[in-house]
Amino acid sequence: MQQDILINWSPQETRVAVIENSAVQELHVERALERGLVGNVYLGKVARVLPGMQSAFIDIGLERAAFLHVADLISSVTARHANNASEAAPVLPIEKQVFEGQSLLVQVIKDPMGTKGARLSNQISIAGRFLVFLPQDEHIGISQKIHLEQREALRLRLQNLAQQAVQDESVGGYILRTNGEDASDLELQEDIAYLRKSWARIKDLSMKMPPQSLLHQDLHLLQRVLRDMVSDQTSSIRIDSNEQFQFLRSFAQEFMPMTVDKLQIYKGERPLFDLFSVDEEISKALGRRVDLKSGGYLVIDQTEALTTIDVNTGGFVGAKNFDETIFKTNLEAAGAIARQLRLRNLGGIVIADFIDMSLPQHQEAVLQELQKQLSRDRVKTMSSGFSQLGLVEMTRKRTRESLAHLLCEPCEICQGKGIVKTARTVAYNILREILREARQFNPKEFRVLASSRVIDLFMDEESQHLAGLSEFIGKPISLQAQAHLPQESYDIILL
Repeated sequence: MQQDILINWSPQETRVAVIENSAVQELHVERALERGLVGNVYLGKVARVLPGMQSAFIDIGLERAAFLHVADLISSVTARHANNASEAAPVLPIEKQVFEGQSLLVQVIKDPMGTKGARLSNQISIAGRFLVFLPQDEHIGISQKIHLEQREALRLRLQNLAQQAVQDESVGGYILRTNGEDASDLELQEDIAYLRKSWARIKDLSMKMPPQSLLHQDLHLLQRVLRDMVSDQTSSIRIDSNEQFQFLRSFAQEFMPMTVDKLQIYKGERPLFDLFSVDEEISKALGRRVDLKSGGYLVIDQTEALTTIDVNTGGFVGAKNFDETIFKTNLEAAGAIARQLRLRNLGGIVIADFIDMSLPQHQEAVLQELQKQLSRDRVKTMSSGFSQLGLVEMTRKRTRESLAHLLCEPCEICQGKGIVKTARTVAYNILREILREARQFNPKEFRVLASSRVIDLFMDEESQHLAGLSEFIGKPISLQAQAHLPQESYDIILL
């Protein structure tokens, strides 16, 4: 599968689009003023320990205190590796491991999202080109995407290289990344040296800097493109800034020489993202509805707890019979769902409501297609079979905000609900409010300030009800339209 990477750079924002088979599959946006924190290492200060939640709040100098769970303490991680057990393995309570006021080396594993602070881990990991270094743990791991039969040989090879790299100090642990499967011994040794040098710098700073200090910052988006996104299938990496092209080329020559030949400076007259209609895809990715080529469509809704995806046949009537129509729509939807998860960077729990299929072989084929498409995602995903209600549950690792949360904000009118009260509902609320006020106060007149639609309704269809209320309370009611008021807002002035 051919892959192209497009980088649109400006001083305030970097945008990256991953193109596969001429279709946009991934979008990444990083703004200079809103750069993500994942991977950053801080010297934090324990602000509060919560034994009931087995968690602690850590002050790392952000607006909100960050969150550390007992399972993310290095002692808990080491215990799990030693016992070869699940995360439920017994560990020391958090109140016996940390205390208020303590300085603690921590790393951000999830950015702040909404009202939640950043999620932290006490196990530091530093990502390189081929390896992830675990300086506090001697665990040797291999990416799950590498074939099972190759893992043991790679594990032994990596263990030998790691032991050769150190003398008196502890070896530390390593995880071989997917793109390190074919790396030479020399390349792995260079990566190990770079990672150990980075860790030595972090340790040195932790002894000199005060609490709440940033000790290590993860690579910015331009550098992560070369580290994380480039693969054997990548044919080109095009960037529209000569200055950043030179910077990336120098970075690649030092750390990732295999990517140098793929870097290209784009000098075309048309904007780079226009080549594959990327801006149009961004607009579509911010909408609820996704149209399928067959005539069917998806409806995607994000909530705080999960994301729901509903599959509909729409106008698709191209198959020979109804069962075949449903099957073809669901089959196409499976690929579209996997693409939308990547494109929108949706994470957490995802519930897909496919159209009900009566034939088991159709269900199995749709599941296989979904899992095949999900396997192309660089982010860890897991999916279940069809539930008794015909739903498919999925999880996708969430580390950064989704595309919609990054580029959008809740509507000032509906406050993110997506709906507002009708003009008639607001009008009836006003009538009840006037009646309530009339029982408590004795003004000469009630004046209603409301949106134009509500006032128009009072002057037309609801005029009889308004007149009846005025007669009942024995007070005049005047109306005044306010163009600036949202439909749900109104004010009643007592004169």
